[in-house]
Amino acid sequence: MTLALRNRLCSLAAALTLTAAALVTPARSILADQAGGQDANRVVAIGGSVTEVVFALGEQGRLIARDTTSVYPAEANELPDVGYIRALSPEGVLSVNPDLVLMLEGSGPQETVEVLKKSGVAIADIPQTFTAEGILGKVRAVGAALGVEDKAEDLAGKLEADLAAARQDASGKAAGVRVLFILSTKGGRILASGRETAADGILKLAGADNAVADFAGYKQLSDEAILSAAPDVVLMMDRTGDHDAGAGDLFSHPALAETPAGKHQRLVKMGGQYLLGFGPRTAEAIRELSVQLAEIRS
Repeated sequence: MTLALRNRLCSLAAALTLTAAALVTPARSILADQAGGQDANRVVAIGGSVTEVVFALGEQGRLIARDTTSVYPAEANELPDVGYIRALSPEGVLSVNPDLVLMLEGSGPQETVEVLKKSGVAIADIPQTFTAEGILGKVRAVGAALGVEDKAEDLAGKLEADLAAARQDASGKAAGVRVLFILSTKGGRILASGRETAADGILKLAGADNAVADFAGYKQLSDEAILSAAPDVVLMMDRTGDHDAGAGDLFSHPALAETPAGKHQRLVKMGGQYLLGFGPRTAEAIRELSVQLAEIRS
C-alpha cells in the first residue's frame, strides 16, 4: 500500500468516525465566531461565489478544498473537490479535515448540513441574495468568518463602486427587452426562471425585463405560457451536456419558434457562474449582458 493511499484511507476513516459521532450528538451549530477566524488555516469553500470572494480577499492560501461549482479562478480547480453544492456528503467534506467550512446559503442536502454542524467543525453560513447589496453582504460575511474584516470592507467598497458604475453604464440600454432565461430544455420541456431567482436578479441589474416574472422560482412552461411570455431574446448558461442547446435546436421548439426570439433566432449564452454567481465578477457580467441586449433592442 502506498503512503498516499494509506493517508487517504486514514482521512476517510477519520471522516466516517466524525460523521458517526455527529449522528448521535445533540444538534449544536458551531458558528464561525466561536471558531475559525484568523486561526482557521484549513478552509473548505462551498459555493462558487464564496470561493471567488476568498481569492479576491487574497486568502486563497488557506483553502484546502472547494465544491464542484467553484471553477474560478483557474487555480481553484487545483483544489480537491468535495462534491456538488446541493449534493454534499458529510464524509466528502470531513475527509479533508477542515477547521472551517464556508457554506453558501442553499447548500445541502439539509441532512448533510445538520451532520456537519454537529461535527465540531466551525461552519460559517454565507448569505445569498440576488442583489448588489447581497454581494456586499456576502463579502463581509466571508471576511468576518476568516477574521479579515478590514480587507473585506475594502473589497466591498471597491465592488460597490464598480456595481454602481456598471448599473449606470447599463441604464436604458436594455429597457423594455423581454428576456426568457431557460435553465434546461431536456426532453423538449422548457424549464424557465421566474422571479426571486439569480437570473431574475441579474436581469434587473442589467435593466431588462424577465418575460416570466409572474411566478417565483423555476417552472416548466406550457406552450401557451411561452407564447404569452413573447420573449425578445432567450438567455441561457453556456455549458455542455443534456441541458445545453444551440439556437437551431432551441428554436425548433414549436412554441419558441413563434416568439420574437425564435423568429429572429435571438439567443444569448454566458458562463453560468459568471452570470448567476453574484460575486466579485458580477459588475463585469452586468456590462456584458446589457451590451448584448442593447444590440437586440436596437
